Amino acid sequence: MTSVGVLAGAAGSLPSVSTVVGESNRPSVPFGGMMQAMMKQTSALDQQAAQAVTGLISGDGVEIHDAMIATQKADMAFELALQVRNKAVGAYLQMMNMQF
Repeated sequence: MTSVGVLAGAAGSLPSVSTVVGESNRPSVPFGGMMQAMMKQTSALDQQAAQAVTGLISGDGVEIHDAMIATQKADMAFELALQVRNKAVGAYLQMMNMQF
């Protein structure tokens, strides 16, 4: 499974390609809405990781492997969001440099 597939499975409610692209190949979810959903899920994964680490440190019964998995999920979500942002900014800059 690719890292995107792992992240989508970990995040749970990321829209799949089949729900985003309709039968007429038109997106049914706007790009901005998809980005907002990704940012909310990234933030939720970060909060879960922080809670897991806090529980591990305070001795609340959180296992070390659960804390490590939570932090890796949060890291992967952040890296994916960062790469999507970088690609969007790159595309915007490329369009701005076009001469008509």
